Amino acid sequence: MASQAPQPRHDHGMRETIGRWRGWWARAVVGTVNQAEVIAKRREESEISERYLFMLAMSAAIAILGLLLSSAAVVIGAMLLSPLMDPIIGLGFALATGDYDWMKKSARSLLVGSLMGIGLCVLVVAVSPLQTVTPEIAARTRPNLFDLLVALFSAMAGAYAMIRGREGTIVGVAIATALMPPLAVVGFGAATLNWTVFSGAFLLYFTNLMTIALTAAVMARLYGFRTTLSAKHTLLQNVLIVVALIALAVPLTLALWRVAEEANDTRLINSAVRGVFDGGARVAQIDIDFRADPIEVTATVLTPRLRPQAEDRITTSLRRSLGRPLAVKITQYRVGTSAQAAEEAQLARAQSKEQSDLQEADELAGRLALVAGVTPQDVVVDRERRVAIVTARPLEGASLAVYRELETRVAAEEPGWSLRLRPPALALPEIAFSNGQPTQKGQQALNLIAWAGQRVAAPIVLSGPGNQVDAAAEALGEQGVRVIKKPGGRGPVAAKWGTPDA
Repeated sequence: MASQAPQPRHDHGMRETIGRWRGWWARAVVGTVNQAEVIAKRREESEISERYLFMLAMSAAIAILGLLLSSAAVVIGAMLLSPLMDPIIGLGFALATGDYDWMKKSARSLLVGSLMGIGLCVLVVAVSPLQTVTPEIAARTRPNLFDLLVALFSAMAGAYAMIRGREGTIVGVAIATALMPPLAVVGFGAATLNWTVFSGAFLLYFTNLMTIALTAAVMARLYGFRTTLSAKHTLLQNVLIVVALIALAVPLTLALWRVAEEANDTRLINSAVRGVFDGGARVAQIDIDFRADPIEVTATVLTPRLRPQAEDRITTSLRRSLGRPLAVKITQYRVGTSAQAAEEAQLARAQSKEQSDLQEADELAGRLALVAGVTPQDVVVDRERRVAIVTARPLEGASLAVYRELETRVAAEEPGWSLRLRPPALALPEIAFSNGQPTQKGQQALNLIAWAGQRVAAPIVLSGPGNQVDAAAEALGEQGVRVIKKPGGRGPVAAKWGTPDA
């Protein structure tokens, strides 16, 4: 009888490593999750309730009004109110546990909420005198792969927060995924019979919905939420999740490719228009409609010398470089070349810039006031140094991390501005150490404390083991945070606010 070939050592070692890792995960991660409590909470939040319907209606109404007015600040307010995240996450958890009764309830809540939101938006648009496609509406009609990735990472953060009981993070997740605005745009498209707007917004909404639900299911399985299905059905379940994500990624990748192509074409068109005129000319405005057939290019040029053949030359150049038919319309305005004309033009540009800066500052103040829960008059805006400061009111259920997330979100929409959102003096996290150094969570706590300490006019009091307190105080001091050390006791290092005049 032939002897069995010995097992390679590296395979045996790999299996042992994987086994140890799975054992650690089961003890240190899965074992610390109160699954019964999480499931009970998610079941309750997934059902249709008076609160769910009321908040959804208010969110939809605010979203469509913000879109019609093209106000990003109002749209952010709708994101914060939207309760759609609850049934979607519930759908993912139900899929992970194989609970089809729960799945049906979540799907029913989601369907009723979506139809109600669309119907309310259709009604508002139907009676509104404003029915034009604003920039805020147009921004939600062309989803691409980046939108799927945003929904993916946001869903991971949201599912983790719900599993770990850190639901204050959901405020930031709600802003990131932006479920209500695309749903409101679907209602706008239906009310105005605009198929392009309707289909593009629906694809974005469906992408966010499916990605959040499927990602939540994967996160729930990773954290040990068990299914009553057989191993065969569980494998099929996992395969379907992967296939669904790939199916969503394919059209969105193609959309991203089209966006990249249009960006390159825009660069070529701008270059061709400017190339026909001499250095004294200025392109005041240029609009490109890639959806028209042929592509429509409309430009306004201020030039010292008119170019009668400009349209023909630009059309010939662009057809050669783009390889596609175009319709070019150039409106030329002759401007003077004297010193007086130049001075008048310079003054007009300065006045225009001043007005634009004032409008930009007002919009920024409105956006900061909304997220901080104050009035725009409470926001201090320094246009010269491009700095904006606001002190936020306490937001129910919000932690310091939520306020930092809100500041980050607004700052991302305002490049070139330095924003400082001063949070309430909420509880500070503990700073965990291991072998004399902050752990990963300890470093995250230090970063959050440093952010809060830079914005609240009060020192940070640190207490705990002397060497750990010294290390934490040094790290905070390097970031300009005032620290009061009170060594003594055992770790982790506790942090709290001191009195402002300490």
